[in-house]
Amino acid sequence: MLKALLTDVDGTITDPTRRIDTGAVELIRSLIDQDIEVVLASGNTSCFMDAVCRMIGTNGTFIAENGGVYRIGFLGTPRIKGDQSICRTALETLQEYYRKKGVELELFSPTYRFADLAFARTVPSDEVKQVLADVPVQVIDTGYAIHLQSPGINKGTALVALAQEMGWSPSDFLAIGDSLNDIQMLHTAGVGVTVANAHPDTKNVAQYVSEKKYGNGFIDAIGKYRSYLRAR
Repeated sequence: MLKALLTDVDGTITDPTRRIDTGAVELIRSLIDQDIEVVLASGNTSCFMDAVCRMIGTNGTFIAENGGVYRIGFLGTPRIKGDQSICRTALETLQEYYRKKGVELELFSPTYRFADLAFARTVPSDEVKQVLADVPVQVIDTGYAIHLQSPGINKGTALVALAQEMGWSPSDFLAIGDSLNDIQMLHTAGVGVTVANAHPDTKNVAQYVSEKKYGNGFIDAIGKYRSYLRAR
């Protein structure tokens, strides 16, 4: 049996325009009402995740910054797993490179990030990887932003640390996501599922791929495994 649901946000419980899917939220709330733990996971900042947890109605446990930060409950202390100094060095290299081309990177909430750094997809991610080929940093294109992250940090490693602190195992989690940054999370969880709009590589590691997209796919996939979830 599974004890908890771990879900990505953008592209999984949203529609194509990043609006939250109300049907997905209702399903999450019904699980919470049955005392089933629901954990949100995203590349977004901790403050963003805190707000989404409050508005959806979870107990405040989340994974943020693609695994660079996690927290257990609203009163929990955020655990910072990534080393942002590595990311700053990589960002400085990128900024120098693109400024010579007359391009300024659009940073996403840099003052609210503790582990990674992120910027708009206004430059090709493949080019970013080439520029940083000799820099020990991950370049993660989520489809919504390009992130710079410490090596070895991802949603899967955060799941391992979070589960251990909760006294559980990663195998106790049902995980769902759509992007490349969800692959390790799906692989690490007891069951990993995805939606029809997912990246092909994400579909390859999933144990179930919904025929439906975005929030509707979330509802379909979770519905398939709902009977495996048990209250804490």
